[in-house]
Amino acid sequence: MSGVRVRVPRGVLLGVGRARDAVGPVAWVSLATGVAYAVAGLVVGHTYPFFAAVACFSALGFTADVQPRRVGEVALGISLGVAMGEAIQVQFGSGPVQTALVVFVATLIAKALDPSPVLTTQSAVQAIVVLGLPLMSSSGGGIGRWTDALIGGAVALVFSLFIPRDPRRRPRNLARRTLGELAEVLTRLGRGLHTGDGAAVADSLDRARSTQAMLVAWESAVSASGSTAKLSPAWHRHVAAVADLADACEYTDRAIRTTRVLARRSAVAVRDGWRDEQLAGIVEELGIVTRRLGGLIGSGRPGSEAAQDLREIAARLGTTGERDPVRHTLLSLLRSITYDLLRAAGQDERATAEALRQPPPTAP
Repeated sequence: MSGVRVRVPRGVLLGVGRARDAVGPVAWVSLATGVAYAVAGLVVGHTYPFFAAVACFSALGFTADVQPRRVGEVALGISLGVAMGEAIQVQFGSGPVQTALVVFVATLIAKALDPSPVLTTQSAVQAIVVLGLPLMSSSGGGIGRWTDALIGGAVALVFSLFIPRDPRRRPRNLARRTLGELAEVLTRLGRGLHTGDGAAVADSLDRARSTQAMLVAWESAVSASGSTAKLSPAWHRHVAAVADLADACEYTDRAIRTTRVLARRSAVAVRDGWRDEQLAGIVEELGIVTRRLGGLIGSGRPGSEAAQDLREIAARLGTTGERDPVRHTLLSLLRSITYDLLRAAGQDERATAEALRQPPPTAP
């Protein structure tokens, strides 16, 4: 029996992985929620300070990408909803008419303050919750629950500014993964072009399309990290580094979009029997350099260390005098991809244009 291997279902493994990745964010929001409850209960002296905990948890959340701006929006919406609900309940009591009225008023005020659906939703939901609870659940007078909501929102905002995690870490990890996937796409595409394998080319196109989720996650992480770095005293020194990661994300997105076009054109060319081992080799080399670029950015090293390799590839992508229309098209697409990868590596527009400048045609 000792040799029997138990096969764990994939769903269980994925669930365990998600829980493991969420330990840090969940621990942080749990601590913040406890602090908010303690401030409202022990410091301010409220008997039922659960709205402080609710507001804090709702505003901070436990996602990997915490944005102070979003936290502020949610906190404002919660405070607005609690204030509206408390005012209506104190003056008119609770009931279906009062609930309809408070949702109407809270939603209109939220819309006037900010177009964000987050603020509007939170204001309406919290107003309904307040009206659904007995007035005796309020402590600290007629504005006790509103005060608790303000305390919870304030604690959440403070915690969002002092997240104990380098804001560059997640965007760097996603940069490594996304550029690594682009490298795999280029490598498979090059092999398909080299052997004339239409299935390999089609597979590279499928993989290129599947990178969209990675790009969205990277963009979201960069946005959250930029917000944290700009507003947090602890991480403000990393504003420029996060901005570089944002640029790398933008140009990688462009490179992947062009790679999808390259894969589609290559699929047609291979289907028609077109072969070019030299160009296929360039595509594979570009994949190798792209993987190195992802490793550099992911480890916090300058992407410019891969720029020389990219410039050497760019020098071989001239289209001047090219008479084969298929080769001309594929070379043009590769030039565009190389341009974007050079920009992702931190090269400015002038240096990148210089690397891709074509020599004048040779006289016959």
